[in-house]
This record gives sequence, C-alpha cells and structure tokens, in this order.
Amino acid sequence: MTPKEIRKMIREKKWDKPTAGLAPSYAQANLVILPKDHAYDFLLFAQRNPKPCPILEVLDVGDPKPKITASDADIRYDLPKYRVYVRGELVDEPTDIERYWREDLVGFLIGCSFSFEWALMEEGVPVRHVENGRNVPMYITNIQCIPAGRFHGPMVVSARPIPYNLVVKAVLITSRFPKVHGAPVHIGYPELIGIRDIMEPDFGDPPVVEDGDVMVFWACGVTPQAVAMHVRPELMITHSPGHMFITDIKNADLAL
Repeated sequence: MTPKEIRKMIREKKWDKPTAGLAPSYAQANLVILPKDHAYDFLLFAQRNPKPCPILEVLDVGDPKPKITASDADIRYDLPKYRVYVRGELVDEPTDIERYWREDLVGFLIGCSFSFEWALMEEGVPVRHVENGRNVPMYITNIQCIPAGRFHGPMVVSARPIPYNLVVKAVLITSRFPKVHGAPVHIGYPELIGIRDIMEPDFGDPPVVEDGDVMVFWACGVTPQAVAMHVRPELMITHSPGHMFITDIKNADLAL
C-alpha cells in the first residue's frame, strides 16, 4: 500500500495499531501540536535538540494540512491514535482530534526512527519489535535536553536489541539518517541513562531480547511528551507513542 492509501485506511478507522513496518520505504513522523503562543519556544527547543526533535515540517498556524511531507493529508485524522495533554495531564487518547482543533494551533512533524528500520533490515540487522508485531520500547532517561523558553526536560529514547556483532553496522547505517534521529545516543548499560528495568518501558512494549543481544538506544520523538508532563503547557496534542504519521517522503531521500 502507498502512504496515501494507508492514511486513507487510518482516516476511515480501519487501522488503530502502531505503524512500525507499514510503508517501509517511506518516512514516518512524530506529531506535536501547540498553541501559537508556545510555538516559537518549541521550534527553538527542537533546533537546540535535533537528536530527539529533528523537524521535517512546521505547518502554518491554524492549518492542519502539510505542504511538504504529504499530499492530501490532514493531521487531525491521519494518525491511528493521538494523545491530548492539558497542563501536563493526559486527558484523552482519541483516534482523531477534530473536536480539539483550534485556529491558533501549530503542527510540527518530527522525524521518527521507524524510518531507518528498513535500512537496518535490508542490511541484515534484525529489528525484533517489527519481527514480532510489537511496538518499539521507549524509556524516559536522565539525559537532559537543552532548554529553550519554557521547554525543558528529559530525553526519551527508543531501544532495539542488536546482536553484538552487528552493533557497529547498526551505528553506521543509522548515522546516515540524521533527520530521523541518526546514530544512537547510548549503547549498553541502560542504568547509566536512568533506565532501571529494561523490561518495563515507559512507552511501547517490552523488548524481545535474544542471547548475544546488546541494547542500543536512539533519541526518540516521544521526548516532547515527557517535556509536556514536565513543564505542563496549556495544551499539547501528540501522536500516541508508536502510532505515527506516514509521509510521502522516501526514506532514501533522507539519507546522507
């Protein structure tokens, strides 16, 4: 299926599961929506923290339709599941956000690590959550982002168990994709970045770990949700972790 066909299926409520593995040749994106009064600070936050928040597109104020990343798309309907935070509290997880949309809202589409998974698999690096039909595990860390305006807080990472003899290959492959988080931020020793139990992620499903695997951690676009819970803006709407926006951009076009 093409990205447009998948977005249509999502809009028609025929898909409400995580999007890992869908449209494997095309980039997926995290979503952040904020009132205009907070948009500049968040744009500055993303510019200062490009590992967790690599911007693919900023939408016009009050306009839910992307101009660059997708044709005929509408961010109010084209993600399988959303999260709505009010003053840092998760109040809803709807399948569309029509009733929450306002004319002062600004949408940000942020690169997603699902986009480099096709390159890993093509080169023989297993992606175990895709192989097992699960969501990627994600963890809030003790790594602090660089503050900008009102926005500050911890980085979230996604984790993939990689066979020890393929870790270097995984690093080299993902380094070619800085617009979708790029190279890992940490390898092994999860306790050093504040992860107490690798089998209890803060978001997503527990990892599928096999003998000889090393846990490898990439910066994650769920970081703004951890920041929202930390700084408690009036309103922030995001994707539900793992339920991404599928763009019309080829992954290969994002590679260095």
